[in-house]
Amino acid sequence: MRKFVVEADGGSRGNPGPAGYGAVVLDAATGQTLAEAAEYLGVVTNNVAEYRGLLAGLRAAKELDPEATVHVRMDSKLVVEQMSGRWKIKHPDMKPLAAEAARVFPPGRVTYEWIPRASNKHADRLANEAMDAGARGERWSPSLSTAELDAGDARAAADADAERGSPEAADDAAVGERIAQSARTAPETAVAPRPSADADAAADTDTAADADVRAARSVASPRTGPGPEPAGAPRPSADAAADADVRAAKTVASPGWGPPDMGAPATFVLLRHGETPLTPQKRFSGSGGSDPSLSSVGREQAEKVAESLARRGTIQAVVASPLARTRETAGIVAARLGLEVTVEEGLRETDFGAWEGLTFGEARERYPDDLDAWLSSPDAEPTGGGESFAATGARVAATRDKLAAAYAGRTVLLVSHVTPIKTFVRLALGAPPESLFRMELSAASLSAVAYYADGGASVRLFNDTSHLR
Repeated sequence: MRKFVVEADGGSRGNPGPAGYGAVVLDAATGQTLAEAAEYLGVVTNNVAEYRGLLAGLRAAKELDPEATVHVRMDSKLVVEQMSGRWKIKHPDMKPLAAEAARVFPPGRVTYEWIPRASNKHADRLANEAMDAGARGERWSPSLSTAELDAGDARAAADADAERGSPEAADDAAVGERIAQSARTAPETAVAPRPSADADAAADTDTAADADVRAARSVASPRTGPGPEPAGAPRPSADAAADADVRAAKTVASPGWGPPDMGAPATFVLLRHGETPLTPQKRFSGSGGSDPSLSSVGREQAEKVAESLARRGTIQAVVASPLARTRETAGIVAARLGLEVTVEEGLRETDFGAWEGLTFGEARERYPDDLDAWLSSPDAEPTGGGESFAATGARVAATRDKLAAAYAGRTVLLVSHVTPIKTFVRLALGAPPESLFRMELSAASLSAVAYYADGGASVRLFNDTSHLR
């Protein structure tokens, strides 16, 4: 079994501020550099950048050998202690990132070690190169990596040895030149395999780069509000709202945002199913209840959506949640468009446990403590073993990545439910949890999110119901 060392780092110039990460995969036996990863992240915190560096490093190691064992070395005490299980993860932005990192390799195959910053220079240098590239409006590439610096060091050492008459001078100079040539000719990707005996085992670097970015940006959504959209749901506190405003004010487009050569995005047109008999009654209707079909109103709504989408002529595929109301809605639309319906389990609604079929008021009357806990924490489950919103968020993030890869450059209609659609939108916006209380999602409404080749996303349309008028 191969053994790798992953060294990772992340930094933010302002915390939050312009940020980036760097990661390197080393052969544990020889110390040879096998792969590098770096990315400018825009405006995020230092801890988020560190976690994203960890994710990129682990994923680069997995691309080299999914059966390997990995020893992670970082100068972030927080990340090392949290990933080792000795410190509790409290921050809502850290939990999903840590969970994603823990899933890259099976439990027990990854160990963690804290090292001083001076011992983490390679990853730190990559992170700073990524931030510098972002400030110039460029994307980090191997031409900006440590390969040139390593080559320069090798040539300088060789020259010094040559002056002293060292017999190794000629060989050292040749090695330095080979490293420099590799740096000059390597493809411009965010994960750059370095010259090694295992170079052929490295995965396609463009694909790995996109996967790294998507995984690093995959954060589980907190509360998204149940199907009934309860009017009595608590609003975020004044402090939370203030923090959200500050974060929003600091979140600005990075230099060079939206370069023209990214190609066509994978576009998800998100359609909430039409009304069911439970919809106007505002009852919990998830994946664990009676699985109602559309009402006559819901079928009419689906037909109007179908006509609207047919006029636009942009949908190339239709994917639906496995529940009856979504499959029926998708079937009506797909028939009008001349397409088949693919069923995707990850698009199903949250399981609301014992609350299925109840109004918000009935659930509060019967299960007040459980409901309060559920509204206060994305990790809380509905009474009777339902699905937490943290679990729903992780599921939706994984589904997003799967579908974005499968439909790259295409426009696909995803027929789903309130919780998954709100989660798609929230993740694309990078919005705080409080934003979910400000989203309205009507039956048969359309939203759209575009996913670009660099891992970025944009909400292009939200809650459009013009097709129903």
